[in-house]
Amino acid sequence: MKKQNSKMGQIDFILFATIMILVVIGVVMVYSSSSYVAAFKYNDPEFFLKKQLMWACIGSVFMITAIKIDYHIIKKYTGIIMIFTAIALLAVFAFAPVNFSRRWIPLGFAKFQPSEIAKYAIVLYMAKSLDIKGEKVKEFVRGICPYLLVSGFYAALILLEPNLSIASVIMIVTVIILFAAGAKFLHLFAIGSTLVAAVGALAIFEPYRLARVMNFRDPFADSQGKGYQLVQSLLALGSGGITGAGIGQSRQKCLYIPEPQTDFIFAIIGEELGLIGCAFIILLFIIFIWRGIKTAVTAKDMYGTILGIGITSVIGIQAIINIAVVTGSMPVTGVPLPFISYGGSALVFNMLAMGILLNISRQSENKN
Repeated sequence: MKKQNSKMGQIDFILFATIMILVVIGVVMVYSSSSYVAAFKYNDPEFFLKKQLMWACIGSVFMITAIKIDYHIIKKYTGIIMIFTAIALLAVFAFAPVNFSRRWIPLGFAKFQPSEIAKYAIVLYMAKSLDIKGEKVKEFVRGICPYLLVSGFYAALILLEPNLSIASVIMIVTVIILFAAGAKFLHLFAIGSTLVAAVGALAIFEPYRLARVMNFRDPFADSQGKGYQLVQSLLALGSGGITGAGIGQSRQKCLYIPEPQTDFIFAIIGEELGLIGCAFIILLFIIFIWRGIKTAVTAKDMYGTILGIGITSVIGIQAIINIAVVTGSMPVTGVPLPFISYGGSALVFNMLAMGILLNISRQSENKN
């Protein structure tokens, strides 16, 4: 085995700055969007702010640590991470459901959501395996099927929680990684078509998902029922105008949008910061995707390229889906806005993954 060069350069500062700006905006907007709800439920306007700030600090420590450690080291722990993730995804079924879902493992001081690590576990597995497989990825049976089976297994466990949105993210990221690794377009087209049909079938045969699809077409037809959340989101975005009402001035956060600090926080951003604020957030994610892809394609080896593409895809796909949902461009689904939506597990694991991505940038062949 060829010994890896331990010498590392500087991180991609643009990528690092973009990540930190998103995290800071997230902390500020979590406070702004949740202060009314927190005061009403917990008699503490800063309840969610304190938690998000704590997770941001923990995530920052993990990110800085990952920046300093050669990303190749994680290869030897991929199997352990995969086994731990599978056990954790099964363990959620041992606990009582929350809002009809079993997605969390209570730890006393916090709740751990295994699906957040599952997204990156799949990326780590595929990066390690594809680095070895090479050109065999062009074969359907030996090249593609093993990854579909492994990703499908983890996605199925998440689907049982139930959490169709994150299961879909995992499968979409799997297809993107296979494309980046050189899989044949015809194979990927067939897989993509099958996945779309499968998601459609799951939506049709599950009443609450079918209701979301139907109300997506005209949410105002049932504005006080199934279309309520989307209607309130559109009202928030519309009332924000060009410049917004100002930080902390949202009306929709006052018990109109349920849990405004989570999946629909982009609507509060639109109401308080207006079209300009929304455009700025979208621009940040575009810059992130650009620098993430650049880091991946200039990585010094295949493992770094696939790892970088996978990590970038996880964040990019979630951002696209979340913004599409909030703006009424696709049916409502539970995908948080990376770095910005409230959530400890998501923020910590996302920032840890960013540390790995930034470490890849430190070992890039091209620093320009």
